[in-house]
Amino acid sequence: MTNLAENLKATAVAHPDSIAIRLDDLTMTYAELRDAASRFATYLVERGIAAGDRVALSQPNLPTFPVIFYGALWAGATVIPMNPLFKPREIEYYLSDAGASLMFGMPGDAAEGAKEADVTFEAVTPEWLGGDWRNSEPMPEPVARERDDTAVLLYTSGTTGRPKGAELTHHNLDSNCHLVVRTLLESDETDVIMGCLPLFHVFGLTCGLNSAVLCGATLTLIARFDPAKALEVIERDKVTIFQGVPTMYNAMLGAADGHDADLSSLRTCCSGGSSMPVEVMRRFEERFGAKVLEGYGLSETSPVASFNLPHLERKPGSIGVPLETVQMRLAERDGSDTPKGEIGEIAIRGDLIMKGYWGRPEATAEAIRDGWFYSGDLATVDDDGYFFIVDRSKDLIIRGGYNVYPREIEEVLYEHPDVVEAAVVGIPDEHLGEDVAAYVVLAPGSNLDAHTLQEWTKERVAAYKYPRQITFIEALPKGATGKILKRELRERQG
Repeated sequence: MTNLAENLKATAVAHPDSIAIRLDDLTMTYAELRDAASRFATYLVERGIAAGDRVALSQPNLPTFPVIFYGALWAGATVIPMNPLFKPREIEYYLSDAGASLMFGMPGDAAEGAKEADVTFEAVTPEWLGGDWRNSEPMPEPVARERDDTAVLLYTSGTTGRPKGAELTHHNLDSNCHLVVRTLLESDETDVIMGCLPLFHVFGLTCGLNSAVLCGATLTLIARFDPAKALEVIERDKVTIFQGVPTMYNAMLGAADGHDADLSSLRTCCSGGSSMPVEVMRRFEERFGAKVLEGYGLSETSPVASFNLPHLERKPGSIGVPLETVQMRLAERDGSDTPKGEIGEIAIRGDLIMKGYWGRPEATAEAIRDGWFYSGDLATVDDDGYFFIVDRSKDLIIRGGYNVYPREIEEVLYEHPDVVEAAVVGIPDEHLGEDVAAYVVLAPGSNLDAHTLQEWTKERVAAYKYPRQITFIEALPKGATGKILKRELRERQG
């Protein structure tokens, strides 16, 4: 009978007065976080939430996030974390697909999306932490859950179809953060972890929030990443562990030019989300004297599968070796092992693998075969067991650490009456890793210009998703079967 919220209960007993969450001058101890989460759990039950009900959470990195997240788990609910940048149409789809009962988010788009989905909405304002829910009595114990019960429904998708909810169980998330704390972060209650990765993303959720709660470390938050602010917080709070995507490291290097930022407190820096350029890694380590460890994971793997671990040899450009209890191999399309020295698809097995995709048994069966999760990422492995990603078999675009799924953007473009055909691809960007480009075929006689179409798209998807480059062409390149050849579109970018 395991509820992930048991970790908060245990840490609040062991380290009640230690600071759990910091946001500039606002602090919350572990005893205070437990009290708030357990009162919020009672409040949810009073509002009719039962074990297994889905509760959506749309928040930036504010202290409200851990209170709502752990409070919902404490009540036995399943949490649906959402990007607060989502537009109403995106929110409506996620809520409807998940069958959500209740949503907590910022006023505005979140409220509109919840209304369209006919889901009860509660606005989380700056005054929310002192709201009426505080009058509820603390729930003494987290609601008992089985290890395979779903704790978090995390939406992700490939390049076809609409986003799918990856069901991450209490055991998935608990076992993964135990591995992260013990083998990667090597952290304890004396550590200060930087919380600039979005907590609604599985990287920030597991390696930041859940890992800090497990070991009693302090998580110091930045509501929205800003490189100068990050440098300030690291120096001010004596951060020992920094976690980020490559673009964050690059941005911090730029912000540090001409400034004497003291980052001597840093012990471990972790990078994931996309491949880090070796030159950026070298410059960061040279400038700040902190070793950067690069690794790999996916939403479906809770997320950490492999890393360059601190007690082993580090190989720049590699995603490292599998964590303890995790199995990784390279596989062919038929599931057989890839011959030594050749490129194959990364397949992963272990307690970190999701239960499946919510309400999509066929997609689950395609992704998980004989207990192995097939990632869609192509890699090589050396004689020491270190993996090196060489390409992605999917058309996923990773823009500054955020996943952008071309099909979703293409569907929005196709909704414009002047658009006949559209294809979205990733193009190289020296700052973001990749950016979003669209190739569009217009209806005859249309006078639609790129800026107008860009603004039209921008109104319908989150700000990081809309195409920064739109090119009008007479026809999209296609193969013999009529399939659009996105490879040729990418090659046009040089």
